[in-house]
This record gives sequence, structure tokens and C-alpha cells, in this order.
Amino acid sequence: MRVFRAILTCLLAVGLVWALNRPWGPAPAFGPFLSPFTGFWQNAEPASVAESEREVDVEGTTQPVTVRYDEYGVPHIFAQNDADAYFAQGFVTARDRLWQMEFQTHAAAGRLTEIVGERALELDRFNRRMGMGFGAERAVKMMLEDPTSRAVVEAYTAGINVYIAGLKPANYPIEYKMLGYAPEPWTPIKCAYLLKLMTSTLAMGADDLRMTNILRKYGPDVVADLFPDYPTLESPIIPEGTKWDFKPLPVPATPTDAAMQRQLLTLTARSFEAGLVQNNPAIGSNNWAVGAQKSATGYPILANDPHLTLSLPSIWYQVQLVTPTMNVCGVSLPGSPGVIIGFNQKVAWGVTNVGADVLDFYTIKFKDTTQSAYWHDNQWKPTTMRIERYKVKGKPDVLDTVRYTHHGPVVYATGEKALRPNIPTGHAARWIAHEAANDLRCFYLLNRANNYDDYRKALTYYAAPAQNFVFASVDKDIAISPNGKYPLKWKNQGKFILDGSNPAHDWQGWIPTDQNPLVKNPPRNFVSSANQFSTDRTYPYYLNWQFASAERGRRINERLTAMTNATADSLRMLQNDNLNLRATDALPTLLPLVQAQSLQGDARLAYDAVSKWSRRNDPDEIGPSVFTLWTEKLLETIWKDELDGGDTLPMRYPSFDRTLLMLQREPTARWFDNTATPARETINDVVTASFKAACDSLTRAHGPLSPAWAWAKHKSTDVRHLLPGVDAFSAMDVLNGGGGTVVNATTARTGPSWRMVVALGPKPQGYGVYPGGQSGNPGSPAYQNLIETWREGKLNELVYLQTATEQHPKVKQTLTLK
Repeated sequence: MRVFRAILTCLLAVGLVWALNRPWGPAPAFGPFLSPFTGFWQNAEPASVAESEREVDVEGTTQPVTVRYDEYGVPHIFAQNDADAYFAQGFVTARDRLWQMEFQTHAAAGRLTEIVGERALELDRFNRRMGMGFGAERAVKMMLEDPTSRAVVEAYTAGINVYIAGLKPANYPIEYKMLGYAPEPWTPIKCAYLLKLMTSTLAMGADDLRMTNILRKYGPDVVADLFPDYPTLESPIIPEGTKWDFKPLPVPATPTDAAMQRQLLTLTARSFEAGLVQNNPAIGSNNWAVGAQKSATGYPILANDPHLTLSLPSIWYQVQLVTPTMNVCGVSLPGSPGVIIGFNQKVAWGVTNVGADVLDFYTIKFKDTTQSAYWHDNQWKPTTMRIERYKVKGKPDVLDTVRYTHHGPVVYATGEKALRPNIPTGHAARWIAHEAANDLRCFYLLNRANNYDDYRKALTYYAAPAQNFVFASVDKDIAISPNGKYPLKWKNQGKFILDGSNPAHDWQGWIPTDQNPLVKNPPRNFVSSANQFSTDRTYPYYLNWQFASAERGRRINERLTAMTNATADSLRMLQNDNLNLRATDALPTLLPLVQAQSLQGDARLAYDAVSKWSRRNDPDEIGPSVFTLWTEKLLETIWKDELDGGDTLPMRYPSFDRTLLMLQREPTARWFDNTATPARETINDVVTASFKAACDSLTRAHGPLSPAWAWAKHKSTDVRHLLPGVDAFSAMDVLNGGGGTVVNATTARTGPSWRMVVALGPKPQGYGVYPGGQSGNPGSPAYQNLIETWREGKLNELVYLQTATEQHPKVKQTLTLK
């Protein structure tokens, strides 16, 4: 019996070892993850940074490179030539962020099925069908044709690969161990994929489908009334009255309304099964620069805070690059060389998203079911076929065929179910991400810019996603330009679905880059942007009919207009401004419309609280919780019965700006009545009902009115790990103020991904912070050590060294690559 038990025990042990060391379908082997020699235990790092100096022998540099690390883990790279600097940047970025770099480029390339299996197949298919690979291939070809860009991207790639080659499984980032795969060699196209991923994030919004459905149901008069081409209240990026010092190109003629309407109205509901999703209004950004006249230092001061999804590892990676041709400091995108937002000894720059209309959908008429030809310009034209192969972890490969027209790919065939509801089925996508571009060249030149002329030259190389490039220089120039590659369109081209057979609906070339909107040294002595309209109505070209709501931009311009003797701290405090201008605009109209005598319990207390509210979205205030939910319910109460067509006829709501105008000027508008009820609702009914609904929701979520209703607790900002559901690697319930329409645009999942202020002068001084840390390793003290500073609205001094031997109290470690 003892022998039998011993044998059985051995067999069970062998079986357990075997089971733990083999994958089960897409699930990785669990044994290596638990191993004390190669598992997650190896990813722990010391709690404190010790001062040290060390050398690493690497294959790829021509001269020794000195990398000095400050107390936050930021590398300051000193190289004797540019190639060695970019090699070192690739090496140290991979050292800190390899998994993030590779995971994001796998996502953009539609290769997540190789990592997590079949569950990612539809996401991969979507990214490939949208043409991410097609665009990346064209972009990397253009990069490599330019000798300078080629040298940069190849050196950066070589640095990453040298780091990967020296990795042993025990040292793999923990996510590789969790998912059971290994790093692969980096290639230049991955840099292109990363830039296309940003285009996907910031320039994939389109309302074509919903607007087409509204047009079909209600006609052009209702569309013109509810969805105007310019808001009631606006403070555009280029100040009103700015003169355009160029002769514009002829704008393409608008096709006759009759032909356009006929094409639109014959579309069947079957074509619209996918519905439509709008841009995330919380993904935007702020930037501004004050001129020497407003500055306490006598030199310009520049600020930037791009608002993106808050994630860990952080979107940005801080770095300083010093060579004989540059000394630049700021943040990079892990996986792309150079500095994207930052400053050097002479200039500073930052970016916010423009939101131009650069994604249009075209109806396609195929000749037959083979989809080998489509009708355009009174003739059948051949499609091209792109075969996509998906390597599905744990399962056989999957093949997919995508048909391309001259517009772009037919993302989903009629009858297919789209992953994202902003993609109508049976339509081709014309998207700026498909264009060949060399955006790296823009940042290469900005990193070395000395003056305004250098800034203007750099912007000529930038394509997408279009950005508001703010600029300041030690020469006391300030400027801003909503810059990118813009299609030359007739007015409102792309506001609705376009006719893929009519050449008049094609994009008709490009707006010249030197005619992109621009202002330099305006009389008001500041420039700014917050994703609002780029210009007033006098700009001769069409960029879009809608942009972000105006409140952030208006508030920034109010503050900057009044500001004198500005300092870096003045601009930091403006970045943290919590005044809710939407509430300031709306509450004088909304509060009197509430039938206050009908309120009871929490609703009565909430009405008193919001009436007395300071209109600031501060963390402990109850007012912003009530107001934000109230306005959401108000839009739904007014518009849902007429503008919610479900899956078969998806539509959208008018903007809050337009809704508020109706509340103020059209108290008997037909839209206040709920067509789903026999009674006729009035303006007071809908305002009161939406207020009660908001209070009921808050009571269900947080209990009776109490400090639990406070804005920070209700909003509950989370900075989540890139892998869904990995809360242990996330920063949950970060308690702060802000909101989507206030300058401090922090929401539950989005917000300032990097705050920076740069005071120019004989020696520039930068300050910055982002919600995370330099390291991508959850076992490192530098993984999320900056979140508390970010939460409090503070900034860290950005160490800006002049020489490799300069003494600085914040510099702790030195790494020499030889």
C-alpha cells in the first residue's frame, strides 16, 4: 500500500507539473509564471533608488553614450552623434516600457489574437479592415525614403532590439509571463503603427451615419435648425477678425441638393445596422502660451495638457536627448523616437487635437456578389483585394478578405455586424490614416528648432491626426496653428454619408499647408486652444461642422485675458481651474424652470445644494454631481423619443449648446413633448422630471444625500492598466476634481495625460507630471509614484542638464552604453 501511495503521489506530482507547464488553448502555462526562477517574483524592484554608476557593453553605438537618471527615473541621454542618441533612446525606453510598446503596436496591427486568442479576433479584424496596416505600410515607406528619418528610425529600432536580445525569460516584463508569450524583434513599421494608433484615437470620429438618418427622417430644415454649423457661444482658436494673408484655392462646388438627397433617401435601414458612435468629448486637450508682455519674466511661458485615456503604464515617457545638434527635453511616445511635446534652449511647443472631419463613408455599388468591380464616374472600376491572415493563439489561422476601392476599404459588407457602431455596413472608408506621411520628420525638426521659421518649416511635414501646435520662443514670439493634412472639401462634405459613385463627392485634393489656420503674436498677447472651433466663419476652407464644446476654451481665454505678470505657477493653477462654465451658463435658465414645490426628500435637498453651489467642480462639492447627471438626463428626456431610432435607425442628440438655446428662446418648442405618452409635456415638465431622475440615480448609487454624493467620489477617476480587469496593476478611485467641460478636464477614465509648463528665457525652466511613473513594471517604485503629485495638481521640476558631467541634486544614477 505504501508503494502504491508513493507511486500515486509521484504520478500526481508529475501530472501537476505537466499541467502547469503547458498552455491550455489561449490560456498560457501557469507554471513558469509561478516559478521562483523565472516567474513574477523576478519582477520586484528595490523600494528606493540607490546612487550608482554602471557600464553596459552593447553592439550598435559608434561612441560611448552617457545616460544619467534623475530621481524619477527619467533618462538624460548624452551622445556624440544623433544616431547614438536615438539608439540609446530605443534601448532605455524598451528597458522601461517594452511590453507597452509591443502590446500597443500589436493592437494597432490587428495582432492581439496571437497573444490572447480568439476573444480579440473581432477587434483585430476591425483594425485591419479600417486600413491601419495599409496606412502604416505607406507611412513607413515614406519614412524610409527620407535619409534623415530612415537613420533615426533604424537607430531607434536597433537600440530596442539590442535590449530585447539581452533579455532572459526571468527578466521579461510581468505581462509577458501572465499571457505566456515572448518579445519579438522590433521593426520600423512598428513606429508607424504607433503613430497610426494615435490617429485612430484622435481622428476616427464620424457622425455621418446618425446625421444621415436624421436627414432621412426629419428633412434638411430640422437638421439645419438642430445641428447648426457654428455654435451660439464660441471663442475660436484663431481669434475672431484675424486676416488671412493668402489667396485661397477654389473650393469644390457643392453637388446639387436634389442629387444628394435622392441618393441619401433611397438608402435602406439595412445599411445602417451598425449605428454610430461619436467622438469621446472628454478626449481633447488644452494648450496656451502667454507673450512677454503678460509674463513676469519678460519671456513667453507655454503650457500644455493633452487629455487622453488615463492608463498604466503611462501613455508618455519622459526623456532628454543631447547631441551636437539638439538639447531637447519633454515626453515621447514609447515606440516612437524623439520628443513629441517639450522644449529646448530656444523654443517650446505643445499639441491639442483639432478634430477635423477626416473620416468619410461612401456608399458602394458593386457589379455583382464577387465585389470585384464597383460603379464610379459612370463606369465599372476594379477593386483591389487584400488578404488578412490572423494567427489565433491555440487555434488554426483565420483568413479574411478586404476589398479596397479608390476611396478606401469596404470595412464591413452589407449584412455583417460591425464591431464599432460608427462604421456603416456596405460602405467604403476614406480616412486620413491611409495617407502616406512622415510625421517623424516634423518632430525631428521641432526638437532642433531655434525660432519661429523653424517651427513653420517643421509643421509642413505633419499630416495626422491634425493638432493645434502651440509655440513660444526665446525671441519672444508666440504662435498657434491648427495644423495637419486637410482634404479640400465643399462645405459640409462628410456631414452625411457620401455617394461613392459620384466623383463630385470625392476628396478634391488638399488645403495647402501654408494656408492652414495660423496666428502669430496676436494683439491680445496670448494664444490658446481647447479643441474648440479652429477659426471664425471667415476662414475660406471647410474643416468640420462640429468641434468640442466651447466652455473650456472660453474659460481659458477669460483667464488669460485678465492675467498679468504671469508666472509658471499662474499657468499651473489655470491648468487646475475647476470653474464649470456650462453650469454658469445654464443654471440661471434651468433652476427657475424646476417645479420646486413638487420636490421632496433628497431632490429638495439637492435643489438647495445646486442652487447654492459655487459652480466649481471641486472634489468635495455635491453640486457638480447633481448638475452633471441632471444635464445628461435632461438631454435624454428632451430628445430620446424623437432621436433614438434604436439599432435600425441610430441618430444622435443636438449639442448641449443648442439645447440650452432652445430652453432660453423657444419655451414652446415641440421637442419638449414626449411623443411616447398621451399627455403633452411642457418645458417645466421635462426640466423637473430630469432633475428628479438625476437625484433618484444618485440616491440609488450613494444612498441619501450626504458627503457620499461628493463629486470626487461620484466621478471616481480610475487610471487602469492596459489589460482589462487587472485592477491590481491599476490606480483605482483617485479622488480629484475636474470634469469634461472644465479646464481641469479629468473624468472617470480620461484627463490630463501630461501637464507641462515651460518658462522660456536665457535658461529655460520646465515643469511637468503625468499620472503614473517612468517604469512600466508594476513591481517598480517608479510605476505609479507620480499619481499623487498629479492628483494634487502639482508639477515637478523637469531636470534640464547642459552637459553629461553637470552636477544636479536630483540626478542619482549613471549608465554608460559602450
